[in-house]
Amino acid sequence: MAETMSELETLLMQRSLTDPELQAKAAAAADFRILPDAIVIKIGGQSVIDRGRAAVYPLVDEIVAARKKHKLLIGTGAGTRARHLYSIAAQLGLPAGVLSQLGASVANQNAAMLGQLLAKYGISHVDGAGLSAVPLYLAEVNAVVFSGMPPYGLWTRPAPEGLIPPYRTDAGCFLVAEQFGCKAMIFVKDEEGLYTANPKTAKNAKFIRKISVDEMKARGLHDSILEFQMLDLLKEARHVRQVQVVNGLVAGNLTRALAGEHVGTIITAN
Repeated sequence: MAETMSELETLLMQRSLTDPELQAKAAAAADFRILPDAIVIKIGGQSVIDRGRAAVYPLVDEIVAARKKHKLLIGTGAGTRARHLYSIAAQLGLPAGVLSQLGASVANQNAAMLGQLLAKYGISHVDGAGLSAVPLYLAEVNAVVFSGMPPYGLWTRPAPEGLIPPYRTDAGCFLVAEQFGCKAMIFVKDEEGLYTANPKTAKNAKFIRKISVDEMKARGLHDSILEFQMLDLLKEARHVRQVQVVNGLVAGNLTRALAGEHVGTIITAN
């Protein structure tokens, strides 16, 4: 290992950072998982939080009970209000970077609301630089709430088509799970999981229990229950190699998924 690191250091001093040999040596370096026992949960904005008390309160109860056994990083989606802002900003001709900032403001609002509901249990909402304190929150109360929107802002990469930011809250929560080297990533939505078509509009939609990213793309399902870019991130991940999608409107689903049960749909990297 010492020899490998010495070779890597030499290459870093002599080569471009995009040099293939340098990239290969860097990839061979040992992985370090920062929070290997933690689980990231993404609470959908439009699918859950926008439904209000009836949807959110039962999930709060599950989270409070689950944190006795699990270390939880709870990310929030943006939802309907962000879509309204995207519509206005797009009509005004504003760029994707501005839309990204607007979407982040709504995800932050949802995180703040969820954090207030969990405050009496000692579970706090953190934002921005506050993510550096996540290990402390997990050590003290086993849970923390954060905004799921990645903080790219004006630096977000524009989508190939349109103005909608390609990296939104699904991607942001997954990136937190991957970069912290977490144990699992669970997306809490308002459907049982992935279907062959939109079950809200297609009566013949069939439920898919388990599938890979490549299979999803081959079947034209890559932009359905989760953001398209998130699937590409999953494909390239080193730590989190599968994600689970569950229906958070069904009592107990989140608890079962946290316990390792195959609830909903599991999407694998390969």
